[in-house]
Amino acid sequence: MDPSHLDLFALAEQRLAWAEQRQALLAQNVANAATPGWRSRDLTPFDSVLSGMALAPTRTSLLHLAGGDGGFPVATQQPGTRAPDGNAVELDKELAKVADTETTHELVSELYLKYQGLFRTALGK
Repeated sequence: MDPSHLDLFALAEQRLAWAEQRQALLAQNVANAATPGWRSRDLTPFDSVLSGMALAPTRTSLLHLAGGDGGFPVATQQPGTRAPDGNAVELDKELAKVADTETTHELVSELYLKYQGLFRTALGK
């Protein structure tokens, strides 16, 4: 059995791809914080992305509960305030999102590596 083909690892890879794409969008927002007319953009939250995917946990026992079904859409943020030049980037909020996304990326990377280690141990490698 090749653990890299399990749904768990595919889900982790999708989450990492989502975090990478979100960091790129947030970096554009920060870079354009002084650009007239720029409106901040962000990805749809990952849990919303999951709800649109065909993702179901594997039932290894009839006693387990059945799970539900489970390119990322980009949304332009509705600005709370605008600068006189029309810029709607709130730098403090964007930097908080960057930090949150970085933490998410680190967490998912660590989980991915831990699960790989568990599978190697179980397989005796």
